[in-house]
Amino acid sequence: MSGFFGATLKHSAVLDVFFGTDYHSHLGTRRAGMAFHGEDGFCRVIHNIENTPFRTKFDHDLDELHGNYGIGCISDYEPQPLLLQSHLGSFALCTVGRINNLQELKDLCFEHGMSYFYEMSNGDINPVELVGSLISTKDSFVEGLKYVQDVVEGSMSILLMSKDGIYASRDKVGRTPIVLGEKDEGYCAAFESSSFLNLGYTPFRDMGPGEIDLLTPDKVTVLKQPEKDMKICSFLWVYYGYPTSTYEGVNVEEMRNRCGKILSERDNVEVDSVAGVPDSGIAHAIGYANATGIPFSRPFIKYTPTWPRSFMPTNQTQRNQIAKMKLIPVKELIKDKKLLLIDDSIVRGTQLGETTDFLYNSGAKEVHVRPACPPVMFGCKFLNFSRSNSEMDLITRRVINDLEGGNVTDEILAEYANPDSERYANMLEEIRKRSDFTSLRYHRLDDMCKSIGLDKCQLCTYCFDGTE
Repeated sequence: MSGFFGATLKHSAVLDVFFGTDYHSHLGTRRAGMAFHGEDGFCRVIHNIENTPFRTKFDHDLDELHGNYGIGCISDYEPQPLLLQSHLGSFALCTVGRINNLQELKDLCFEHGMSYFYEMSNGDINPVELVGSLISTKDSFVEGLKYVQDVVEGSMSILLMSKDGIYASRDKVGRTPIVLGEKDEGYCAAFESSSFLNLGYTPFRDMGPGEIDLLTPDKVTVLKQPEKDMKICSFLWVYYGYPTSTYEGVNVEEMRNRCGKILSERDNVEVDSVAGVPDSGIAHAIGYANATGIPFSRPFIKYTPTWPRSFMPTNQTQRNQIAKMKLIPVKELIKDKKLLLIDDSIVRGTQLGETTDFLYNSGAKEVHVRPACPPVMFGCKFLNFSRSNSEMDLITRRVINDLEGGNVTDEILAEYANPDSERYANMLEEIRKRSDFTSLRYHRLDDMCKSIGLDKCQLCTYCFDGTE
């Protein structure tokens, strides 16, 4: 994933962008950068943050940075923001999203006279540079941003900073959020609405799908009206959104509490306590415990001072090892207990299976598992929060493939995604056995949409049901 923050102020924007970007650190662990524009033109700095927190890495740069316009980005993949120059003038650019037709768009740029792209160390081109090139084929930034929204397959939200201000462009169906904030000195745009609250801003409004705005210290000007249809990512609330943030009027922490409550309404398991897998499972577990009266407990604690996020390493074995090292048991709350464990999701199935083993090894009598979303059946093709190379990385698809003898069709997958079907029940039982859960019950898709409080037609649920 990536997250970004931009501000246009009447005075220096350096500290606001520094702290606002830092508040997006949960969305990326590999690259980060900031760019500014002021009386002396543009300046920019990018660092690798794989082993050092954003704030520590950039703290020594603050005295050298200047400008009353600024954008910052934290990414799990490409370095950004980029500084680019074209016939439209100089501009800085950062993005959140994913491009699935990258080769087609590269060829399109070559047809428009582009001679080459820089290669990153892994041999890929930087998709942010590609977006900048597409924008530069048009006669204005606004026309270029509209063009990107039309030609990118996937999703693409953008902050573009020029001498005129910051252009904020939300992707065409709003799969990711852009929230605007305001204070006396100016305006900001951010992925996470909570990123600007401690900086003196108050929420101004959410940008709509496909909307393009220009932010200056004095006003926000709508340059392209929002589209009618929205498909915001439902996994924002379930997993990777920050608990204090609010998207489309729905707070993440409140949704997760409601999710746990609704999850409990279809359950009648008898257990001693309810626990959430840190961190995103905790609020779901609190909602479940509050609704049922079953005590909430923390039978294991996440040790965070020195361990990075578990999905940061590209090597799966290293990810699994780090995840294991971070969880420390409280054996007094585990021994001879029947535990109900709520996690945000089961994707590959490895980590939660190992967590269950570690609970049994610590003396648990039973471990009942309740994921806070439906079975993940399809790899996301709209956002980069998962970089699985194959859908066979998903435990659901491996199980389905085995149950069907490799003969899997779209019609069969639709049956497995239906929580009222026999195939769905068989899949859950096989996952339960492979992971050694005492029992397993997923959140239903209709209940998850109810937990969020938006109509299903407004939510992207592709990873659960394959519906675009």
